[in-house]
Amino acid sequence: MFNGLIREIAQVVSYSQNILRLKANFRPNLGDSIAVNGACLSVIKLHEDGFSVELSAESRANIAVENLKERVHIEPAMRLGDRVDGHLMQGHIDFIGKISNIKKNENGIDFYIDLPRDAMSLMSNKGSVGVEGVSLTINEILPKGIRLTIIPITFRDSLFGTFKVGRRVNIESDLLARYVARQLFCKQDSGLSWDDVERISSLY
Repeated sequence: MFNGLIREIAQVVSYSQNILRLKANFRPNLGDSIAVNGACLSVIKLHEDGFSVELSAESRANIAVENLKERVHIEPAMRLGDRVDGHLMQGHIDFIGKISNIKKNENGIDFYIDLPRDAMSLMSNKGSVGVEGVSLTINEILPKGIRLTIIPITFRDSLFGTFKVGRRVNIESDLLARYVARQLFCKQDSGLSWDDVERISSLY
């Protein structure tokens, strides 16, 4: 589990044959889980200046691999008892979004992200979403995506300041939203009553 607070911005040394080598101050152990741009990956090798992780075929098919260059967000897995300042995340990328617009506002910058149609039912106003591994709050639901406001401290501690319109980004939907959606879907075949809806809603 992760909480969407970036531990460090690591330097990409190489990405070849499904192995991503990173230069970082953080020192993990072999086998540790590290979220790289939000995707949970396992450490397979340690180096004097960093570590390497391996991407499975499943990971490569479901993340924006073109962003594994220059610099990336990294976050080690949480320890039991750690404080959760963002929101609980699994490092499982659900969708790939695309930045459609970037606008400055009074004390931050609004990012407009287009999402696949299947993602929209898992988004909610003031709900949580993971974008490139960063825990963020959804400010507005749009017909085909979401609007987020990035405040100065997030700009300072992340790579959002380098993002451009057209960039694809890894999206992790809210953990509870995924489970609720799955329960509702499973009930459809047998018919879902209002009592069922109320019972499921009360669980969360």
